[in-house]
Amino acid sequence: MNNSDTFDRFQSPIGIVAGGGQFPLLCIRAAKKRGLNTVVVAHKGDTDKAVAAEADNTQWIHLGQLGKLIKTFKKCGVRQVLFAGTITKKNIFKDVRPDLRALSLWRKLDRRLDDAILRAVANELETEGLEVISATCLLTDLAAPAGVLTTRAPTKDELEDIRFGWKIAKKIGELDIGQCVVVKDKVVLAVEALEGTDNTIRRGGRLGREGAVVVKICKPNQDHRFDLPSIGAGTIKNMIDVRASVLAVEADKTLLFDKEAMLRLADRAKIAIVALKDEEI
Repeated sequence: MNNSDTFDRFQSPIGIVAGGGQFPLLCIRAAKKRGLNTVVVAHKGDTDKAVAAEADNTQWIHLGQLGKLIKTFKKCGVRQVLFAGTITKKNIFKDVRPDLRALSLWRKLDRRLDDAILRAVANELETEGLEVISATCLLTDLAAPAGVLTTRAPTKDELEDIRFGWKIAKKIGELDIGQCVVVKDKVVLAVEALEGTDNTIRRGGRLGREGAVVVKICKPNQDHRFDLPSIGAGTIKNMIDVRASVLAVEADKTLLFDKEAMLRLADRAKIAIVALKDEEI
């Protein structure tokens, strides 16, 4: 098992467990640049159909078809697997089709939380000789650098809200519930759970009316092979819709997608984006 974000022993073909968003496509393109063939297991209803056009081999599955996922990778000669993209968590209750292997794994879990599920799935893959590595090994330039990323910096009052929200978010992260909180005037407006970050921002921002502060952190016990926090232009669009004013993320542990477009949107809306480290709080 290799949990490091620095890694240079890639084996072709490389397997990608693809969720939604652009991350799987970025991983496919990065793999191609390294001369690696890609075998993608994509999730119906979540994964962009464009992956099939760019991957060397694509197998579509429903959420919960763990046996089929493993069989695909082994049949194609995959030895290393990475997870990229988001899965719509609420589908667990409405569009999951577990096979016998997934059902067996599910019954063994004493905690059905994000990291617990992903670690259990990774362990299943590794029992089959499939090494699970971090997707950031392929894309080393996505991590948020420390500092203020936008033209506007947070005000003194906003920094107080960031510090308040950061501590709350870390506690929620310790419980493996979510990565994001929305606060205003040291009041917690929303905590991320099953609905995901975008819905958390919309819910909290509406309650705050305007000037809400969004804090998104890496969980204290986060396995960096999967589910690292990420932000992009879509995050800022949601903040604009509810007139939120600040986005604080964890430096070096948050992935930035559409960075230039994201910062342009934020600057235009006078939203401050800052990346901090735990020791700065």
